[in-house]
Amino acid sequence: MTSTLTLTACAGPAKRVKLSASRHQSLIINHYFVLLQAHLRNDLGMKNEEKTLEKTVEAAVIAGISTPACPPERVNEYLDELAFLLDTAGGQAVKRFTQNLPYPDPKFYLGSGKLSEVAEYVKENKIDMAVFDDELSPAQIRNIEGVLHCKILDRTHLILDIFSKRAQTAHSKVQVELAQYQYLLPRLTGMWTHLQKQRGGIGMRGPGEKEIETDRRIIRDRISLLKRKLQDIDRQKQTQRSNRGQFVRVALVGYTNVGKSTLMNLISKSNVFAENKLFATLDTTVRKVVIENLPFLLSDTVGFIRKLPHSLVESFKSTLDEIRETDLILHVVDISHPDFEEQISIVNQTLQEIGAGNKPVITIFNKIDNYTWVEKEPDDLTPKTKENITLEELKQTWMAKINHKTLFISATKRENIDELKSVLYEEVKKLHIQIYPYNNFLYDIPQELQ
Repeated sequence: MTSTLTLTACAGPAKRVKLSASRHQSLIINHYFVLLQAHLRNDLGMKNEEKTLEKTVEAAVIAGISTPACPPERVNEYLDELAFLLDTAGGQAVKRFTQNLPYPDPKFYLGSGKLSEVAEYVKENKIDMAVFDDELSPAQIRNIEGVLHCKILDRTHLILDIFSKRAQTAHSKVQVELAQYQYLLPRLTGMWTHLQKQRGGIGMRGPGEKEIETDRRIIRDRISLLKRKLQDIDRQKQTQRSNRGQFVRVALVGYTNVGKSTLMNLISKSNVFAENKLFATLDTTVRKVVIENLPFLLSDTVGFIRKLPHSLVESFKSTLDEIRETDLILHVVDISHPDFEEQISIVNQTLQEIGAGNKPVITIFNKIDNYTWVEKEPDDLTPKTKENITLEELKQTWMAKINHKTLFISATKRENIDELKSVLYEEVKKLHIQIYPYNNFLYDIPQELQ
């Protein structure tokens, strides 16, 4: 008994290869990773393979919608972040499109008129891909591809691609691969021409199943295997955490690209990879730090982001466990970002979702050297806006009313680092005495705490 499997390459006519039924599933398993990774890397949609080799940076248009809950100025900030994501992935946003809608169009995300405008620009300027700021349904992706005739990515797809590019260790690679499969599973329809009905005929009648159903089952089996691998990794990580002795554990958390790794290198005198890119750190790095003979463990964790895909949160469970089991959280904030208040809210919400919302927190406002403000003219009687507030005035606002400690530093310029170390020392010391009251201290216990 034989079955026919059709594989369509990125360029060129389809080739049919006749295989035995026993080899059919084996070939799918062996080639599926190549095909899926190629799809996630957006190689399957390219009609001109030589063009891909010539261009190192792919040109893209980005698009988002303004709804009653999301005003136009906020949409522009979101598209700025999307452009930064695209730059991190290796692309370049050459134009952006926005539209005011009460809600996303269920068929095309954008309105049909605006999508036609995007299609005209894509055709005239030979754009490689279009990136949308929200997660698209499989039907929306298929419909938009039929109009734009270029690669279509949504925000989730782009983040997954960056995670796949950044993953270095076996642990993070398994986590990212699991998230990729979970994202791609409902989007298999129409990806390749071999996803058609299996052979029928005399002696072959029965309930049967389409090849896409066979491939979905293979993907589900792979997802189950990856989940079992992650369970084994979880147990290993749990053992590692339990073997770290009687140390207070401190975790750096925050929005992506706020300077956590730079601060980690500064405090621990280590050499953790740090770059002005989103998601430069995926793997949790733990270092032993000693301040005035007081040792503790400091961990650098993956950054959070707006609309972080749920599949990534689930697959990075073992990484986020480092935050759940920490004793003290250092919440790092980029105070120079125009919308840092929303970033704080997103991080706090994510901490609540992963069960770490009740941990002691020190808020560290980083990048004060990049903070800028616009001085108002003396005859300007209009109310002050965010752009007109100085850093000293900002410190006296809601930040002065936070019920935990707040610090203002610059990790790159090493401003106020001594104050940070002093506060960190006092907070860790209090936690150490509470958690390990009978431990041998490496410092002198103050008289009032004996």
